[in-house]
Amino acid sequence: MLRISKLTDYSTVILSEMARQKSQSFTSSELALATSISQPTVSKVLKLLGKSSLVISSRGVNGGYRLADNPEHLSVARIINAMEGPIGITECCTTSDTCEQYGQCHISDNWGVINRAIENTLNTISLADLVSPAESLVNMASITQQKPEAQTSHRTESKESIELT
Repeated sequence: MLRISKLTDYSTVILSEMARQKSQSFTSSELALATSISQPTVSKVLKLLGKSSLVISSRGVNGGYRLADNPEHLSVARIINAMEGPIGITECCTTSDTCEQYGQCHISDNWGVINRAIENTLNTISLADLVSPAESLVNMASITQQKPEAQTSHRTESKESIELT
């Protein structure tokens, strides 16, 4: 199962809340109240996001956290990378020297292709896209796939298009 961590999930919720009012500064308490995520967890996430330059913190009476860039310029891949490190669905996708099977493995290059496809897709989805209605992401993710000739040549019907949503 491919799954992001709970902290990464929380980071997208917190950043999405900030993106809705992109010019505003937020305290961790305000974000905790708005997102229903505990204040200590919000503080922890904001600290990690600050280290990765996704949010900027300022002290003082009008202090708080704000987005470091426009939501349109913050990709989901960048958020995941900030929270979890490089995107890698297998060990060899991030570092080949730690996998015991790397020298004998005949599919590591293919996993690399799959990993790049996932990362490229996540790079095309921005924080602004996450904040927009779900239909817009469904439209972005729609893929039309035609069955290869060899699989349909014995049929009398025409090729079918399959739309994945």
